[in-house]
Amino acid sequence: MAARKPFVAGKFYPDNKEALTKQLKAFVPACAKKKAIACVMPHAGYVYSGRVATETAASVEIPENIIIIGPNHSGMGGAFSLMTNDKWQTPFGEVAIQEQIAETLLEKCPLFQEDASAHACEHSLEVQLPILQFLRKEKFNFVPLVIGSSHQGDCKAVAQAIASSLAELELTKTTLIIASTDMTHYETHESAQKKDSAAIGAILNLNENLLLERVLEYNISMCGSMPTYITLIAAKQLGAKKAELIHYQTSGETSGDYDAVVGYAGIIIA
Repeated sequence: MAARKPFVAGKFYPDNKEALTKQLKAFVPACAKKKAIACVMPHAGYVYSGRVATETAASVEIPENIIIIGPNHSGMGGAFSLMTNDKWQTPFGEVAIQEQIAETLLEKCPLFQEDASAHACEHSLEVQLPILQFLRKEKFNFVPLVIGSSHQGDCKAVAQAIASSLAELELTKTTLIIASTDMTHYETHESAQKKDSAAIGAILNLNENLLLERVLEYNISMCGSMPTYITLIAAKQLGAKKAELIHYQTSGETSGDYDAVVGYAGIIIA
C-alpha cells in the first residue's frame, strides 16, 4: 500500500526538509522535558500556530507511540474514523501506523470505523507529524483518529476504549495522546482571549464536562472540543492529575490583524 501523501505540505508548512527544519528550529524553546500522558496542540499553518505547537511538544518526553485525535474538517468518512495500517509521508520521511493499538481499538469499540477517506484531506493530524519527527529523532508510530461526532456518550465510550486498550496492551507508559484543536475562530483578539480563557480553565481543571458547558455557554468555535473531551477522559483514566498551559496566542500576534483572529493553546496533561 502506498503511503498517505501529505495534503497540506507547501500550504500549512514547508514542503521541503531544509525549509521545514529552519522554521521549526526557530520555534524550539530551551526547556526541560516532562513526562506527560497527553497534550493539547493547535493545527493551523505553522506561521500562525507552529510556535505554540512546537513549544508544547518540546516540553514533553515524546514516546514511541502517539495517538493523535483531531476533528473532521472535510465531512468525509464516519463519526469515528481510524486507520489501522499504512504509513504517512512528510518532508522528514514516513511515520508508520501503530497497528497493534489501532486494531485493538477497532475490536474493543464498535464505534470506530476503519476509514481512510476521513484522513485523506484532513490537516489536523498531519500538521503534528513533522513537529514530532523533528523533536524526536528516533522513529515513532502513531494512531490517527478523526472525530466527526459531538455525541457525548459515544465520545466517552471512545475515550474509555483508548484508555483500556493502552492498559490491556501495557503501553500506557510509552504512549502520548494528542488532542489537536484550534480555539476561537475569527473574532477580535480581545473576544478570543476572553472565550479561550474560559475553555482553557476547564481543561486545566481536567473537567471535560465543564469544557463542553463553556463551549456552549460562550459560543466558543473550538473545532477540536470533542477530541479534547475524549483526551481528558482517557488521560484521567490513565492517571492524569494536573494540566499546565505552555503557551497561548492568537493569529493576530503574527499577522497584525487583531479584528479576526484564531486562538491557539498548548497544554500538557500529566
